[in-house]
Amino acid sequence: MPQDSETKPFIDVLSGTRQSVPPLWMMRQAGRYLPEYRELRARAGSFLDLCFTPDYAAEVTLQPIRRFNFDAAIIFSDILVIPYALGRSVRFEAGEGPRLDPLATPEQIATLATRADFSKLEPVYEALRRVRRELAPHIALIGFCGAPWTVATYMVAGQGTPDQAPARMLAYRHPDAFAKIIDVLVESSIEHLVGQLKAGADCVQIFDTWAGVLPPREFSRWSIEPAKRIVAGVRKQVPDAKIIGFPRGAGGLLPAYVEQTGVDAVSIDWAAEPSMIRERVQTRVAVQGNLDPLALIAGGAALDRAVDDVLENFGKGRLIFNLGHGIQPDTPIAHVEQMVRRVRAYRG
Repeated sequence: MPQDSETKPFIDVLSGTRQSVPPLWMMRQAGRYLPEYRELRARAGSFLDLCFTPDYAAEVTLQPIRRFNFDAAIIFSDILVIPYALGRSVRFEAGEGPRLDPLATPEQIATLATRADFSKLEPVYEALRRVRRELAPHIALIGFCGAPWTVATYMVAGQGTPDQAPARMLAYRHPDAFAKIIDVLVESSIEHLVGQLKAGADCVQIFDTWAGVLPPREFSRWSIEPAKRIVAGVRKQVPDAKIIGFPRGAGGLLPAYVEQTGVDAVSIDWAAEPSMIRERVQTRVAVQGNLDPLALIAGGAALDRAVDDVLENFGKGRLIFNLGHGIQPDTPIAHVEQMVRRVRAYRG
């Protein structure tokens, strides 16, 4: 694991030191808005081939760093590599997203392996090692996993759904069976995150994209508790591990998530209420976010205002500037450059 984290502004913020110019990166920064990504994606064939070919994954990870000199690179991979390592069929249909064999009943859940085959994920760790060798020392490298709740929603339905009703219904009707999926994903996620840290990641992020569909009681059971177990499990093996949580859409439940999970930072979406975040979240941990990706597409004066709002709301505390979710494929590169210039001109 890297030992020079003190030279990285991104890691300094996670460690407790506010930066006058917030470090900057974007979720999904390696992706379809870049022509060099689209060219390599076409050459790679399938999406999983792109993820599991270390040369390709490393190159895609580095592309946005070369263009924009972000303060952090995030390894190019996917949250569904854990089901893949658990022996589930995972495929990506063009224009339709991921497809898995559903775990829709307790009987189907009983067929789930209890331990993942991490040799299947060695290409991810090799890509991390290659990226770390290429990155400048001051740029952080981020590993990640999907949160158990979010990954489970895809495993239960076999695909993404508008409100993840299949997983929510299964959790209501068969909570013990659903808990088995969560338990397997917690243990697999711990091992996967530790593997990424050992391969060169400076920190890791837990993406709970579908946390916002859960009522408070279920949010506590299926989002907070699994994240708490992952954080504790990772730190048992890597005591100084820096961990970011992203329970997207958590809203007023975010302070409880921060207090109970032990994360070093949270990503917030663009709908987060600023005063609540400043008073009840940013006083405890670093905040990452929260530019609306559509403002980045809009550009011009609207983008400048949106960037300034993020800096005004959160720049006086520990802030990592980012989007409130991933960058959209139709985002103009010139608008990303505009955002970077404006953030880097800030002196808080």
